[in-house]
Amino acid sequence: MVANVWKIVAAEGDEVEDGDTLVILESMKMEIPVLAEVSGKVSRLAVAEGDVVQEGDLIAVIG
Repeated sequence: MVANVWKIVAAEGDEVEDGDTLVILESMKMEIPVLAEVSGKVSRLAVAEGDVVQEGDLIAVIG
């Protein structure tokens, strides 16, 4: 699936919990939240608003 990065919710340096929304993707007029799979600090965001991503692309690193 191909999607656009519609909105970035978390920023580098933010502390997130498992299940927190990191970014919201838009595909076929549907909003798709990308959730943190672990708790920790967002050490890197690999996308910007407006980017096009595909399944399997790196979105964020939590460490």
